[in-house]
Amino acid sequence: MDRTQQMGPLGDPNRTQAMQMPVLDPTRTQAMPQLGGAPLQPSLSMEVVLGRRYALAQSIAREGMLISIRAVQTAAGRAPLNLCLVLDRSGSMEGAPFEYAKQACAYIVDQLTEQDVLSIVTFSDAVDVVMPPRKIVNKQLVKDHIMRLTVGDTTNIYDALVVGTQQITSTPLPGYQSHLILLTDGEPTTGIKDFATIVGAAAKAKEFGFHITALGFGPDYNEELLAGIARRSGGKYYYIDQPHKIPEVFQQELVRLMTVVARNPVLEIQLARWVQVRQAFGGELKLQGRTATLSLVDVERGSTLNPILELEFPNHPAGIYRIAKITLRWEDIVTGRTESATADAVLEFTTDPALANQPQDPRVANELQVAVASRSLEKTIMGMRAQQLDRTQALAELQRTQAILLSQGRTQEAQEVTQAIRALQTQDTNTAEKTLMGTLVNLEQGKREG
Repeated sequence: MDRTQQMGPLGDPNRTQAMQMPVLDPTRTQAMPQLGGAPLQPSLSMEVVLGRRYALAQSIAREGMLISIRAVQTAAGRAPLNLCLVLDRSGSMEGAPFEYAKQACAYIVDQLTEQDVLSIVTFSDAVDVVMPPRKIVNKQLVKDHIMRLTVGDTTNIYDALVVGTQQITSTPLPGYQSHLILLTDGEPTTGIKDFATIVGAAAKAKEFGFHITALGFGPDYNEELLAGIARRSGGKYYYIDQPHKIPEVFQQELVRLMTVVARNPVLEIQLARWVQVRQAFGGELKLQGRTATLSLVDVERGSTLNPILELEFPNHPAGIYRIAKITLRWEDIVTGRTESATADAVLEFTTDPALANQPQDPRVANELQVAVASRSLEKTIMGMRAQQLDRTQALAELQRTQAILLSQGRTQEAQEVTQAIRALQTQDTNTAEKTLMGTLVNLEQGKREG
């Protein structure tokens, strides 16, 4: 094993680097992005917070590293939207659900400007392009066309995603924010029904630079499938239990899209030698050699992403070392340019156990608790689906998760768990699972609002 080397003006990022001068506070590093060679007001700021300033040398040590990414309050402004609405018009949507879905689409039309591009796809056994991508000039004409839509027969989700993707990618629209909203109330009953293939089609969206919001309505859709579509595409998942709530959720999602300030943020973490990632929360983790990459979700105005990693340091010598170099890259919605921020994570390895055992920074401890709640919730959902937990056991687990979420200020998620508890108490396991899946997807994304 190579010896730890002193850090000069330039160092090998793959080596644990010894700092020649102590820093003022090695647990908090504020990054300043550069754009065009001069400091600018960025759309995001990044702060790296280690759980402790010290780790025990010559021993196997572990520590949490929080990377807090905050949307900086900027002047109101947004990129034009390239939005595709993909609507289930299978027979089970007949009546109030489909009427409210059409109202929701009409609302979307009313809110878009002449700069925005909209396409509409409907699906039952076949997939129809109701409106190819076009700018909204005559809103009333588009709404009249929407209101004439009628239901069909079965549910072909795979082909609907493929055709929706084609609408978004058919015309290059630089500077536009592309997004697909899928609404369905059922399982795939025709066409390709394989889970992996459908979710793979959703993953293509991320490759093309857009995301999918998956809206599940009613008791019969597959929440695991829709959550998979949202996860793999970097989008959102919602459970809608009543028809009249469909327009409300469409409105909520459109507001979110119109306040996005940063798209497709990615963290690249160059780990020093002797540093390993045990687990990561808040993003999709990929490890390649000494580089860990976390793909994150879009950031709206006023929100914060809090991905956190648990690092391990086996038998490290004493001294102050850079343990990782962190680079954040994202697409700025207003400027349309790619921005970046960098920061170093620095840790002092000590032979003094009292220093190494000091309490964790409360921000790191809190986010680790949220991560624990997320993993616990996932196990509870899996246990319920596999019938490995009876109702009493599931309720006890959910109450523990609810208490953790409340203690960490995750009020919205705690309320959702409360709704699931109430559903489970009335033996409505289906509603409980659909509600909890939405909570789990939100927790996994590591986002805090406000």
